[in-house]
Amino acid sequence: MKTSTGPAELPAVLIVAANVSSKFGGEAFLPLKYFQLMRARGYPVKLITHARNRADLTETLAPWIDDIFFIEDTIWHRLVWGTGRIFPGRVAENLTRILLDKIDDIYQAKPIRDLIDAGQVDLIHQPIPVSPLSPSSLHKFGKPLVIGPMNGNMNYPKGYGDYERTVERIMVDLTRKLAPLANRLSPGKHHAKVLLVANERTREALDFIDQPNIVQLVENGVDLQLFESRPKTGTPTQGQLRLVYMGRMPRLKALDISLKAVARARAEGADIQFDILGDGTERKALEALTEELGLSPHVRFHGFLPQERCAEILQASDALILNSLRECGGAVVLEAMSIGLPVIAANWGGPADYVDPSCGILVDPVPRKTFAERLADAMVLLAQDVALRDRMGQAGAEKIRTEFDWEKKVDTMLDIYAEAARTP
Repeated sequence: MKTSTGPAELPAVLIVAANVSSKFGGEAFLPLKYFQLMRARGYPVKLITHARNRADLTETLAPWIDDIFFIEDTIWHRLVWGTGRIFPGRVAENLTRILLDKIDDIYQAKPIRDLIDAGQVDLIHQPIPVSPLSPSSLHKFGKPLVIGPMNGNMNYPKGYGDYERTVERIMVDLTRKLAPLANRLSPGKHHAKVLLVANERTREALDFIDQPNIVQLVENGVDLQLFESRPKTGTPTQGQLRLVYMGRMPRLKALDISLKAVARARAEGADIQFDILGDGTERKALEALTEELGLSPHVRFHGFLPQERCAEILQASDALILNSLRECGGAVVLEAMSIGLPVIAANWGGPADYVDPSCGILVDPVPRKTFAERLADAMVLLAQDVALRDRMGQAGAEKIRTEFDWEKKVDTMLDIYAEAARTP
């Protein structure tokens, strides 16, 4: 007997995602939104996640906490987290993820089987990890399986090899070479009813999968109740630009180049003020570079902030910058556009899928020698042309309403669930 209520034609869905968070964005935000919006509509959806998310989800998803099942932390989880710290950057990230996925696979099996035995699961959705190379074993429970949307298959632009350590490059190459074997040993993607991909680049990464039903669906969406376009207060001053960055601070985000571009734009007479929201491994180095460039009075490092506070700062800003060198998605670009901000972004990866000339400025990262200079030109242009900022902001907000609204994304996912459940 199903304990949740919802339309008879919709299958009872179990979302399986070890990382689910309202605080840190990234891929952990995706399963939260699927579960939250579907439960708010009364659909029969349950969630299995790791106990590290309990405090956050108990607060964020309080009305539906009885439909969330937690995998408790074990000595094996703690051992992997501790061991991962001795490796550099992406090596630690990839190795830790692979090992934790295997551990979670073991410990989530019992609650999944218990829910199936109780008649509370008709279909399983695995929205993360978003990497198209990550294997899945969730087919073994005998229920229709939907995986994705996935987003990946990214490399650095030509000339930026030093942004990635040699050992990281070796790890990435090895992971890609071993992916076909890993996905044979854990063949969930071969047996899934539907594989969802965010773009053609990701679809190409799945060439080794024997899966004809691959559907394109954008990975990210925007909560228009939180990130909405509002009229600006005050009168903007020509020559001034309040710029904002929001996200983590690994080296791949190229915030060092952003800061050099701000310094150049200011040298050309544009009054640029730069708010940096987030934290990460490069923060100390970036703070030192800010001081070295003489930007300390004009750059503020805020650290991680709640989404509501981030939305407030975005509302008070004039433009967002994301010149990341390896960005598969870029949800922050969509959030900024929804608020009515033009976007300055690298013409590379995810942001290039979202931004067009009507709503922002895409800057080619190659050649590297002049990347900061060309970013600075974009800043100066937006500082000097208030009307252009307004037109771009309005166009971006309209694009989000028509193409990236989370509610519309959930509508599409519900159709995918229903079709997957009906397919023999």
